[in-house]
Amino acid sequence: METTENTKKVHIGQNIKRIREIKGIKQETFALELGEEWNQSKVSLLEARESIEADLLKQVAKILNVTPEMIEKYDEKSVNNFFSNTFNDSSTGNVGSNLYYCNFNPLDKVIELYERLLSSEAANRNTTK
Repeated sequence: METTENTKKVHIGQNIKRIREIKGIKQETFALELGEEWNQSKVSLLEARESIEADLLKQVAKILNVTPEMIEKYDEKSVNNFFSNTFNDSSTGNVGSNLYYCNFNPLDKVIELYERLLSSEAANRNTTK
């Protein structure tokens, strides 16, 4: 498939990877969020795929807290411009403060993920015996 100036080839896996990295989510953590059948290697393979099924795209989007359309239309240049403009804009007193508002306690999320990791490791130990 050739790329012309008017049409841009979309690589969904790379877009997922970039958004995941921007959000600071490691592949291992992302795998835990996707479910028991996922691991870091499987996430890596997902991010290497050019396209993915609609149901999986919806699940990934929900975990990344974005819409499927945002993943499909992700444009690194636009994102870089957004962050440049946001952090260089001095028209507000708290520059960029709206970017870090959490509607949950991050520590609760860390504890939840840690507990899931422990139960997953315990399940793995029980199946290998």
